[in-house]
Amino acid sequence: MERPLISVEGLARRFGDSNQPAVFENIWFGIDRGEFVCLIGHSGCGKTTILNVLAGLDQPSDGAVIVDNREIDGPSLDRAVIFQGHALLPWMTVMGNIAFAVSSRWPSWNRAKVADHARKFIELVGLKGAEGKRPAQLSGGMKQRVGIARALSIQPKMLLMDEPFSALDALTRGMLQDEVLRICADTNQTVFMITHDVDEAILLADKIVLMTNGPGAVVAEVVENPLPKERARADIHRHPLYYPVRNHIIDFLIARSRTFVHATPDYDPRKVAVIRPRGEPIAVPTNAASLPGLTRQSIANS
Repeated sequence: MERPLISVEGLARRFGDSNQPAVFENIWFGIDRGEFVCLIGHSGCGKTTILNVLAGLDQPSDGAVIVDNREIDGPSLDRAVIFQGHALLPWMTVMGNIAFAVSSRWPSWNRAKVADHARKFIELVGLKGAEGKRPAQLSGGMKQRVGIARALSIQPKMLLMDEPFSALDALTRGMLQDEVLRICADTNQTVFMITHDVDEAILLADKIVLMTNGPGAVVAEVVENPLPKERARADIHRHPLYYPVRNHIIDFLIARSRTFVHATPDYDPRKVAVIRPRGEPIAVPTNAASLPGLTRQSIANS
């Protein structure tokens, strides 16, 4: 079987000495080229640490992450991160922040070529006309748009997003989610995103990775999103499979994430269950293996 673009293989992270329990352990999952994958789990399960390992900002205690057949060993311009905060350079303009990233990616380009390339991504996120403004002159949503444009401008193989909309008001958050959905469809960008918002994951993701509680967190299931690839916020709740997916994820977070390992004695971290919703809407699920509206299949990650 062909290895996915991003392959997380046996990942574990411990802080302190080797006697300390792992925050997470034996994590296996893959992300195909052009796929949008969201990771959901309770606080303390190591979501941000996993993202930091993928970004090359942290080293795993065990295991490895393979991107395009090369093991991650430190930061790289093949990977771009959008943080919870905008992380913009306050003394630079919108153009300056994005041009700085572009010139880092292509140091041989002259100033005109850098500015032309940066301008394309400023327009992509809807900030045409704001090129000369500094971060202090921008709203929170505009700052995050700059962060998105900066990340996309270096044309990374993998875009990493750490709850990038969590600090925004509901209206701005919704607008940016729609923008990200549009941009990723236009660019076929590969994305790994952390979120606590189930509805956000259903709107944006092709697959939703569910983690158990920490310490010793593992990947319990991967939920495939059955909604159409081109989905709109105003319509997704009308899809017959929206509530089966949503109820399954919420049930996992409320009732099963804490007890999953003990309740699943035959659990194999390399053969994580893939949940494929089908059929008509169902009531809040209690056991995925017995639901009429869900199918369960174990696959090997390779």
